[in-house]
Amino acid sequence: MKLLLILLLTAFSAASAKDNDNKSSSRQLQDSVTLHFDFPQLDVVGVKERLTNKIPGSASLINSQTMLTFQPLSGNEIIRTMAGVNVVDEEGTGLRLNLGVRGLDPDRSRTLLVLEDGIPVALAPYGEPEMYYTPAIERMTGLELLKGSGSILWGPQTIGGVLNYKTVDPPVEPSSYINLRGGQGGLFSLYGSYGTYFDGAGIQVGVLHKQADRIGTTTMNVDDITAKLKFRLDDRSQIGVKLSFYNEESNSTYLGLTQSMYDAGDYYTVMAPHDKLNVRRYAGSISHNYILSESSFIKTNIYAYTTSRNWLRQDFSRTKVTNPVAVFGDTTASRGAVYMRNSTGNRDRQFEVLGAESRFNTVYQFAGISNELDAGARLLWEKAYEQRVNGKKFNAVSGDLVEDEIRTGRAFSIFAQNRFHVSPDLTITPGARLETFSFLRDIYRISSKDTSLKGEDNMVTIIPGIGANYMLNDAVSFFAGVHKGYAPPRIKDAISNSGTSLKLDAEESVNSEIGMRWQSRSLEFELTYYLLDFSNQVIPVSQSSGGSGTGYVNGGATSHSGVEFSISHRSPYLFGNLFSISTSFNATYSNAVYSSDRFVSEGGSVYNVNGNRLPYSPEVISNLNVCFLFGSGLSLNAGVVYTAEQYADELNTAAPDAAGETGLISAYTLLDFTARYSVATLGSSIYVSVKNAGDLRYIASRRPQGIKAGIPRMITAGIETSL
Repeated sequence: MKLLLILLLTAFSAASAKDNDNKSSSRQLQDSVTLHFDFPQLDVVGVKERLTNKIPGSASLINSQTMLTFQPLSGNEIIRTMAGVNVVDEEGTGLRLNLGVRGLDPDRSRTLLVLEDGIPVALAPYGEPEMYYTPAIERMTGLELLKGSGSILWGPQTIGGVLNYKTVDPPVEPSSYINLRGGQGGLFSLYGSYGTYFDGAGIQVGVLHKQADRIGTTTMNVDDITAKLKFRLDDRSQIGVKLSFYNEESNSTYLGLTQSMYDAGDYYTVMAPHDKLNVRRYAGSISHNYILSESSFIKTNIYAYTTSRNWLRQDFSRTKVTNPVAVFGDTTASRGAVYMRNSTGNRDRQFEVLGAESRFNTVYQFAGISNELDAGARLLWEKAYEQRVNGKKFNAVSGDLVEDEIRTGRAFSIFAQNRFHVSPDLTITPGARLETFSFLRDIYRISSKDTSLKGEDNMVTIIPGIGANYMLNDAVSFFAGVHKGYAPPRIKDAISNSGTSLKLDAEESVNSEIGMRWQSRSLEFELTYYLLDFSNQVIPVSQSSGGSGTGYVNGGATSHSGVEFSISHRSPYLFGNLFSISTSFNATYSNAVYSSDRFVSEGGSVYNVNGNRLPYSPEVISNLNVCFLFGSGLSLNAGVVYTAEQYADELNTAAPDAAGETGLISAYTLLDFTARYSVATLGSSIYVSVKNAGDLRYIASRRPQGIKAGIPRMITAGIETSL
């Protein structure tokens, strides 16, 4: 914070002496407005050069070359190359994103705003932000992660930051791409795309089919189709249209192993073979760019999507039942066995989202200072339909309607952020966002009884922030910032089952950071110290987070502090252009703890968790990748991922319980290798990828309901070609 104050004082004292340099800076900004006119979508960061002079805080960019080098089985492998993140593999194939930033709970990535081409992808961005649908990494060309004060331009979930998936744009000339992959566990993946440009319009179509008989415990069948069209209306305006369809059938389940099963080596026992999750998503958007002048433009997005998430889950008990379908675990230990019942609970949900967002950017002079203003407004409407249907057989998809309700939310947001270019080297960026959210819960049936309960509430909040960038030279820059983190409560948690508004406050934090960057042709470096200070962090107790039901509990004050470090370097070709070495490394030290008295009852005793670590917040996470690039077209990549030990509960229980739901999760180190050979004249490559090369057995998670073991060694091979 001291550095931020010093930068602010320096800025305003130097303003009048830098007027001529400011005019030059303004001309450069105007050029960027005119030239950067690709597919009319929203970028969170944009290009690498923005990191040093525009982004007021820490950020990471992943480009298409990194995607090719890794040949990821899931997007988790790519996201781990970003500093400050903890990715929990639920099933090992990336179907569900569980991402925690800076010690935040990774469950369903609910503390993070996740976008695709600048458009939300969560089930319901305000009322139910869980990531049950995750964009397929096979069709991505890049990723952006923004953690600093620049995230106040986005919303609503801005505690952990903003993650944006970027898809391929229509090309300027005809091109096609095919990636065919196969591997163990019956894995088969085929992604093909074609793009062309004609009569002032460009089109890009991508089709993905992916299936697996069994990877660890997971079977899946995924189809994903995306189409993008762009065309110019005139010299000043451009329109983009995007349509997408996603369908997934998998045997995803909440049920995990008991401790005795894991200790006995039964790592990949399928305990609920009839559990079935079907996720189907239709999405469409229309984007429009309009250049108002040489220094101003406006971007507008209108989007809509619907997601159905129907989930058959077989019932089970931790205590003995009559005539179980199957029994797993240790029947002699309390809660050490799982008794599978001859019944099901079908959680059928459908979500509808409609949004419109317009962003205005202008470069202008004021009081002798060059300025750049980003401002805009967003309207969003969302609706959730939820039913619980209990079946009377272990595989029944229909039965008795137990619960039936509709949840509706309406949101309006306005935001603005102004960059004061007080000198060619120093930029001060204050901003704020106003969020309003009104919501309604209609309950038509609960506990198998018809009812007519209705509850509603609304909330209004202002989210301020300020950041500063100082460029020491063309390569080195410093940044500092502070902003308010914000996340509204889920509708079904803010309004009780009786229709009573619980008047839950939004989850809020004060997030601050200070750091420096070095960016040159061959070297990139970033070092950041951060602090997230929660006066009352909200902790989910839903089944997905390992709880016994739905809702939130007040976690009291928590503090997240730490250091993020990342560096990447590419050497020139060595030994007569034989090969070059590309190296990247990131590490995060995180101290996420309860910072006030909070008393928890357990086993008849009461414990104060003040000073305890937050669940699923390892102290150290690191990722090292070394790639040898040979002039012959061969590349060899080795990756090492280290995750320190972590606790599964707020009591920091070290000894595991019989159910496998609590206890220490030991540290683990994973090794990945990829070999790739490219034939430039053919535009083709072949590759072999080995994930978890050491075939390590480790606990990836103890929730929602037992141990989820990381996938075993996974070998895949493929061929890709571009024309």
